[in-house]
Amino acid sequence: MAKTTTAGTGTGFGRMLIAVYGLFALAATGRSVLQLIEYFHPGSAFYHQGLLAYLLSAVAAVIYIVATVALARGDDTSVRLARATISTEMCGVLAVGLWSVLDPAAFPDSTVWSTFGQGYGFVPLVLPMVGLWWLWHTAQRSDS
Repeated sequence: MAKTTTAGTGTGFGRMLIAVYGLFALAATGRSVLQLIEYFHPGSAFYHQGLLAYLLSAVAAVIYIVATVALARGDDTSVRLARATISTEMCGVLAVGLWSVLDPAAFPDSTVWSTFGQGYGFVPLVLPMVGLWWLWHTAQRSDS
């Protein structure tokens, strides 16, 4: 059994962070499921046009789900998983955001991370920064 960190990623401010991650997990999952059910079949006019966006929405959903659970659990293994997942999320937001700005034609349908999360009030851009800060902050507290 993994040791629980003394600082606790799921305490105090961490509870709000977990709630926001949980909300984004639900939103991204709902978006990707809807997109995949409605548009991701060979007969759809949007099949090839939006394929990348639909798959990226599904990837974002998985990342948000894993980050939510890992932050909530807060044991050492989960903290490492949260750090890796949130770092991947940050890279994804920056890469997809930049790509969608430089080549809008590549994203005829938007994703959670398109234009750095503009459709979600830029929260997808800020959230991984806050998540990584929180992981660093709780690690500093547990080291003291």
